[in-house]
Amino acid sequence: MDLDDAYANAAHIPDAASFPPRWTAEAEAYRQRLSVAGRARLGLMYGHGTRLALDLFLPDAAPKGLVVFVHGGYWLRFDRSSWSHLAEGARARGWAVAMPSYDLCPRVRISDITRQVAQAIAVAAAEVAGPIRLTGHSAGGHLVARMGAVMGPDLVGRLAHVMPISPLSDLRPLMQTSMNADLRIDEAEARAESPIFTPPPGCPVTAWVGGAERPAFLDQARKLSEVWTCDLVVDDGKHHFDVIDGLADPDSTMISRLLAD
Repeated sequence: MDLDDAYANAAHIPDAASFPPRWTAEAEAYRQRLSVAGRARLGLMYGHGTRLALDLFLPDAAPKGLVVFVHGGYWLRFDRSSWSHLAEGARARGWAVAMPSYDLCPRVRISDITRQVAQAIAVAAAEVAGPIRLTGHSAGGHLVARMGAVMGPDLVGRLAHVMPISPLSDLRPLMQTSMNADLRIDEAEARAESPIFTPPPGCPVTAWVGGAERPAFLDQARKLSEVWTCDLVVDDGKHHFDVIDGLADPDSTMISRLLAD
């Protein structure tokens, strides 16, 4: 199997090049709208370095709790500025939503990013009381799946739901892709950082994946659901780039599942 092709999403999505600029434009418009309304706290620092910052979007009343969305991009690209609009589904239903950036490979290792995201959640959780619900897409799905094993016990005790979307739950195949020149995953890190080799977080988990995604991503989500004995949702017809759209819609099945008691 050509693993470079197996994990290549854009090459198998019609008009794939149009998605990133569309995300960025929608996110920028959303930040402007929430800023004018006094509902956005932008650029909250959680560490040293320009990328170690998060945006916090607040509901119109006292928050029911905190949702954290962690972006993807194979730990190599993107930052929080492309995804702000995805906060609206949870925000409109009364939840504060935090979106962190993090350092990228090859400047850091994946294990470093895992620790950074845990620190970002800790900072956001200090700002917002109540239960915590985590979701992330692709590499972000990997990162939120790792949080139960790396966050402090007080924060783990606040976890109410974790929803990895199109998660990379087993990093070993990525060692055989050309991306690994920058990711630098070795056998030890692959085992330490793969959610399938670490315990589940002790709260409800839903692995979510698009039904039209690459078989490798369907396999990764299924493997996580089997090893963790957690729910699996295969979202019919959705590919890797539009599977996250439901996060922006307060009436979507995805948001209802993420926020369910």
